[in-house]
Amino acid sequence: MASLVRNTAVTLEMIKWEHSIFALPFALTGAVLAAGGWPPAVKLLWIVVCMVAARSAAMAFNRLVDATLDEANPRTKMRAIPAGQLSWGFVAGFVVVSSAVFLVAAAMLNRLTLELAPVALVVVLAYSYMKRLTRWSHLVLGLALGIAPSAAWIAVTGSLDPRIIVLTGLVMLWVGGFDVLYACQDFEHDRAVGLNSVPAAFGLEGAFWIARVMHLGVVGLAIWLDRLFGLGVVGYVGTAIVAGLLVYEHCIISPRDLRRMNAAFFLLNGIISVVFFLFVAGAVVVRR
Repeated sequence: MASLVRNTAVTLEMIKWEHSIFALPFALTGAVLAAGGWPPAVKLLWIVVCMVAARSAAMAFNRLVDATLDEANPRTKMRAIPAGQLSWGFVAGFVVVSSAVFLVAAAMLNRLTLELAPVALVVVLAYSYMKRLTRWSHLVLGLALGIAPSAAWIAVTGSLDPRIIVLTGLVMLWVGGFDVLYACQDFEHDRAVGLNSVPAAFGLEGAFWIARVMHLGVVGLAIWLDRLFGLGVVGYVGTAIVAGLLVYEHCIISPRDLRRMNAAFFLLNGIISVVFFLFVAGAVVVRR
C-alpha cells in the first residue's frame, strides 16, 4: 500500500495534474454558455471528473511514449520514468484506470457524451505520436484541449451547437501558440535527433512569429465569440484583458532570452484561462 501511494504521488507530480487548470476553465465556459447560466451541480461535477481523468490519461501516456526521447534530452532526462522512479507497467496501469474513470464519468452525463468519449480519448492520446509525424503537433495538442468546451456543451445539452466550435478553435490556437514557445527550449535537441516542431522547422525567430499569429487569432476568435453569444461589454472587457496578458507573455520572453519561459508558460496561461472563464460567466449572468 505504501508503494502504491508513493508511486501514485510521483505519477501525479510527473503529469503535473494541477495544470488541469489550463483546460478546465474552458470546459466550464462551454458548460455555462450551453446552460445560459450555471448548469446543475451534478453535471458540473462529472464534467470536472471527465476533464481531469482525460488529461491524466493523456499526460501519463505521453510520458510513456516519450520515455526514450526524454532520456536523451538533457532538459527532461530526470523525469520519473527515465530516472527510474516509476516502472512502465505502473504508468500504463495509471493510463488504463484514468481512461476508465473518464468513460464512466462520460456515461454519467448523457448518451451522446458516452458515444463520443472514445473519439475524444483517441484524440488526446494520439497527440503523443505527433512530434514524430508533423511539425504542427502543437496544434494537435491544442485540439486535444480545445475539444473540452464543445464536449462540455454536449454534456449539458445532449447536442452540439456550431457556435461553440469557435471556442474550440480559440483554445486550439491559444495552446498551439504557447506550446510553440515552450518547444523553443528544445530547438537544438529536436533538430539534432530529427524530431518535428515549429522551432526545429522555422528557427526561433520564425517560431516566435508563428506563435504571435496564433495568439492574434485567439483575440479575433474571442471577439467573434462575444458577438455570437451576445456577451456585451463584460465579454469585450474580458477579451481585452486576455489580449493584454498575451502581449505581456510575448514581452517577457524572446528568441534570445528564454529564461522566463516557466513564468510565461505556467503562471500566465493559468491566469489567462481563469480570467477568460470569469468574464464569460459574468457576461452570461449579466445578460440574464
